[in-house]
Amino acid sequence: MNSKTIIAICTVAIVWGTTFLGIKIGVETVPPWFVAGLRQLLASLILLPILLFTKNLKWIGWKNFRIQLTLSALLLIGANGLTTVAEKNLTSSLASLISALSPVFIFIGSMIIGMEKFTIRTLIGLLMGFFGVVFIFWDGLSELADPDYRNGMIVMILALLCWASGTIYTKKLQVKSNNLFLNLFYQFAFAGVVQLIFAFSFSDDIDVSTWSLKSISAIVYLGIFGSVLAFYAYNYLLKTLLPTQVSILSYVNTIISIFLSWLILGEVISEKFIIATFLIICGVFIINYKPGMIKFRSKQH
Repeated sequence: MNSKTIIAICTVAIVWGTTFLGIKIGVETVPPWFVAGLRQLLASLILLPILLFTKNLKWIGWKNFRIQLTLSALLLIGANGLTTVAEKNLTSSLASLISALSPVFIFIGSMIIGMEKFTIRTLIGLLMGFFGVVFIFWDGLSELADPDYRNGMIVMILALLCWASGTIYTKKLQVKSNNLFLNLFYQFAFAGVVQLIFAFSFSDDIDVSTWSLKSISAIVYLGIFGSVLAFYAYNYLLKTLLPTQVSILSYVNTIISIFLSWLILGEVISEKFIIATFLIICGVFIINYKPGMIKFRSKQH
């Protein structure tokens, strides 16, 4: 494994492991849709000069344009935007743990449309994931009586459904693009504009003077590192490693996110929460396991 691959692995694992923390800090003083919209708009503005300098800024055609808008709607506006909204009422660690269930949603959706087959192994994985969820709510069922908490959970589940739909849509298309940055520019720009429209439409009080420097810094971090840098590293890994090997990083992301939420935000991590994390990560791993996914050897070119 070369040094570029190792750097890319560390980038994806660490940066995406910090995004839930970044979102939580962002929504402390900035309305959620502004956090999401400014993040994506900043990401598109970062890509714009790169595309201009490399002379790659061009029209992608109506067919690809519709595809990129669909992906943007599902993955950025839906999954990312709704996760940001949910974190206004949920802890960073809980949001990251629930998001770890996304491969389960993806598998169930893929199975429904005939892309995956149901096996005893996947049944075991699904049951482990289910019991992980049971442990999350073991002591917290009474919290569902709180409308803010309940709404946060509902929005987080909708975010997972959007992410699963977008991922399945990508798998179904099997479109190979030669210019990732150009497609991402369209996705980020569209998401940023739509989310800012949502922000002005749905935010109760828009008082920029109350936005803290810490929250604004978190948005900048999310735009530069969480969107542009991590997406580039992620797609580099997809070209050099097997997709199943890259998927292992999602387990690392969750652990890093929960640890940082405890370390930096002082969020309480109970024994049951740790058990839930273990069960969900093991369940997702069992569902996604493929022979050879542990051996990290670069693909031959």
